[in-house]
Amino acid sequence: MPGVTEDGNNNEIMEDCLKRLAAGETSAVEKLYELTRSQVYGYILSILRNTSDAEDILQDTYVKLCLNADQYTPRGKPLAWILTIARNLCLMKLRGRKRIADVPDFDWESVVDENGGPDSEDRMLLEAALSGLSEEESQIVMLHALSGLKHREIAQMMDMPLATVLSKYNRALKKLRKMIGE
Repeated sequence: MPGVTEDGNNNEIMEDCLKRLAAGETSAVEKLYELTRSQVYGYILSILRNTSDAEDILQDTYVKLCLNADQYTPRGKPLAWILTIARNLCLMKLRGRKRIADVPDFDWESVVDENGGPDSEDRMLLEAALSGLSEEESQIVMLHALSGLKHREIAQMMDMPLATVLSKYNRALKKLRKMIGE
């Protein structure tokens, strides 16, 4: 099926939703939200480490998408654009509070929607990523594992050299293996 990536995201549908939003058809945000909410929420949570703030920023992300859909340039990676908006909103939130809170009793069921999401093994790895990795390592793992972005795309999104992203990802995997082995 054209437009469907290996990780199940349908880029053509997302791009169509963004075009419809840009044309003023606000109902298109529903489909876009359905397709992307678990990845966007997981990524936001990996940055903010606070479920309440993550829910607020998730809402703000989709509001901003509605307002700025006309600024999207189709390049086949609409999720990367959405995650960039989410990241910028997270950074503004962090600047405002000047600290990162711990994740209180994380409820993965709120991330998983009825159409799928991370399975129990992925969920275990992602929980470990949030609790046992540095903020950058956690973000890289979340972007790669949950959102399916390539390391090169993560490097661009996080404004880091590819070698640094690969190094941090490999270091994070070693930490995760050690945690899981224990």
